[in-house]
This record gives sequence, C-alpha cells and structure tokens, in this order.
Amino acid sequence: MIEQVLNPRNIMRAYSQVVSNKGSAGVDGMSVKELYAHLAKNREQTESDIRAGKYLPQAILGVEIPKSNGKVRLLGVPTVTDRLLQQAVGQVLAIKFEMDFEDHSYGFRPNRNAQQAVLKAQQYINSGYHHIVDIDLKSFFDEVDHCILLQLLYRKVRCPLTLRLIRKWLRAPILIKGKLVKRRKGVPQGSPLSPLLSNIMLNELDKEMEKQGLLYIRYADDFSIYTKSQTAARKIGNSIFLFLKDNLKLPINREKSGIRKPVNFKVLGYGFVPTYQKGEKGQYQLVVSEKSWKSLKEKLKRITRKTTPMSFDERIQKLGEVTQGWLNYFRMASIQGRLKEMDGWLRNRLRYCIWHHWKKPERKRKNLILLGVDPDQAYQWSRTRMGGWATAQSPILVTTITLERLRKRGYEAMLTYYGKVAPHLNEPLYTRTVRTVV
Repeated sequence: MIEQVLNPRNIMRAYSQVVSNKGSAGVDGMSVKELYAHLAKNREQTESDIRAGKYLPQAILGVEIPKSNGKVRLLGVPTVTDRLLQQAVGQVLAIKFEMDFEDHSYGFRPNRNAQQAVLKAQQYINSGYHHIVDIDLKSFFDEVDHCILLQLLYRKVRCPLTLRLIRKWLRAPILIKGKLVKRRKGVPQGSPLSPLLSNIMLNELDKEMEKQGLLYIRYADDFSIYTKSQTAARKIGNSIFLFLKDNLKLPINREKSGIRKPVNFKVLGYGFVPTYQKGEKGQYQLVVSEKSWKSLKEKLKRITRKTTPMSFDERIQKLGEVTQGWLNYFRMASIQGRLKEMDGWLRNRLRYCIWHHWKKPERKRKNLILLGVDPDQAYQWSRTRMGGWATAQSPILVTTITLERLRKRGYEAMLTYYGKVAPHLNEPLYTRTVRTVV
C-alpha cells in the first residue's frame, strides 16, 4: 500500500489539494508556497526514509481559536510536508474504507454534504419522528483512543509501513505556547487525515445504530437519532451512551445532550419551526439558528467597520464573498423576512462608511451636490450635528446613496441573491415518506 501512497500521481494530487487548502505554516515555518521547491530537493530522501520506516514527523503546532462561548478550540497544524504526506495517505485509505461507510453518514465523503443531512433530518421530523435524541460528544477529536483506531485501521490496512506512519502522526507531540506536549489520545483538528480517521472511528457507531434499526443522521461527530416517543428516545439514548462509553471510550457532554422536540432542536446551523399551514399539521420548515445569524452579523460588522482600512470596492467584494457563501449554505431555510431586515441594516452600514470617508463638511457638501441635492440643502446636511450612524439612517443618506446607486457600485442585496439560489421558492424540498421503525 505504501507504494500506492508514494505513487507520483497520488503525490501530485495531494500536493494540489494542500496548495488549494492554503493554511498556515507549521512548527518549521515553511509556507505552502515553499513546498514545491522543498519537494524537488527532498522528495527522494523523504520517500526513502518512509520505505525504510525511518521517517519522523515533526511536532504539530497548536493554535488556539476563540469560540463564541468564550472558550478556545485547539487546532493542530502539521508542517506542510506532513500535510502533503497525510493527504496522500488519506486519498488511498478513503478508497478502501468508503464502501464500508453507512448511507446516513454525510460528513467528509464524496458527493455528500451537510445540506443532505439537514434535509434527511427534516424528512424524519415531517414523518412524525418528533422525539430527537441529540448527543454531543465531548471534545471528540481530543478523545479518540489510538489503540481502538489503529485496530479498526488494521482490519483493512495490512501494510506495516503505512500503519507505522499513521501511528507516528497520532503520537506526534503538539507545541502549545512554546511547550511540547505529548499526546496519548486524540487526532488533531487541522490535519488532512483527521476527517477520514473520525469517520473510520464513528462508523462503528453507525453500524450499531443500523443494527438497532434506528433513524439517524451523522455529520462527522455531530449525530442525532429520531424516534416517535419519549420512552423510545430515552431507551435508545441510554443504549447509545453505553455503546460509546464501553466500545469506543468516547465521553458524552451531558449538559449539551438530551431529548429534544423539533422546535428546540438545532442541526448543523439549522432550526425547525411549524409551517402553520392548513392541512400541514406536524410539518416543520427550516430556519436559520440564532447562533448562525449572530455569527453572520459579526462578520459583516467587521467588514463594514468605519475604521477598517479598506476601499469601498474591497468592502463590496468581501461582503459578496461572505453573504453568498452563507446563503449558499442556508438556501434551504425560509428566511425572507430576516434577510430584508439584514439588508436594510447592511446598507446603512455602507452609508455610514461612505459618510465617514468624506470626513470634512466641505467634502460632504460637494458630494451631496454631486448626488443631486440642492446646494442650500447640501450645506445644511453637511453640517448636521447628528452622529454618523443616525445620519446613515436619515434622509440625508437614504435619499442620496440609494439602493440603485449601491447596485451600480457592485452591491447585491442578500434577499436578491437568496431568490436566485433558494430551491424551495419554486419546488418542494423533501418527500414525506420514510421507512417505519418498529
């Protein structure tokens, strides 16, 4: 198998993926841009070391990423050389394991995505499965047991050199704030191999749920089970808790786990609300969770902060990248009303940026005249004692920096883009029949 990994075509495919992913440098400081020259010089020696079983991965760089709850997530960044080799190994491993993965696993697999998982959840709920077992795995990537994972790998991978290489990556120390920390469990978030290894580990959970005949979805370490009664949900939850604890040695976050009704359930950024349409009792439509709305607004605030050194065209470009990416993901939700509010708020943020950029009253007066304001009125408005944010929402800027003028500068309202990509505006999103579980 190691020869498949080191095949030049596989290596070049891995190289292209690592370069396209970009990412920061590891502990050696080598950037993605320097990788090609490094490969040209050191590839033969690296491959020779791997074939001889002598290759030693470098330490992983630990990077703390702030979370919305005030805590931090530890991201492990391997060197670009190790990222390349892990990607090459992952490409070969994926072919071997993909055929064994279950249909209701949607994360980090070809031709599968989070939207499919959300639609399947909606399909279950709209078929009457309103008692949802929502289990949160506590720090999953930090808790993966190396012995169990390597045993699962050994079932399909009998190449000692490949297994030795994976074991070394799993055991590589992590550099946190200048200190090397040994690792005896866990797979680093940030490693190209981690998503596949997590699927290999949690495929055992999928098999157990299939064995019990459960309706479930799983996206990486995020999974939920759908039942028709509180009693069934409680029984199934206890059974899965024991399986995770005894068979996979994975702890559960009890504070975040529980049995939910659809209106209290969130999955992959989406929520559920009743449709309130005649003849549609027990049916739910998709909405965006408040946490996801808040995250979007924070990103838009950073781009439209008046003190951010950025030209207007750059702001428009970055806004387009953020809003279109967000709407492409949440296009299945019914969010027209919220988008209309957000659009109005965002346009006022842009007007505020323009007003701040004009700075001096005389420049404001001249620009208002260029926008068609009577000279006397322009003089009065340019010397207004209102604050910038109040001015942005007043007739001074609303009637001059109009939606049409913003469009000419490249701005596209979120509601307009949503109308282009939202499938449910023209066609149904789901069917309502699923297999019955006794």
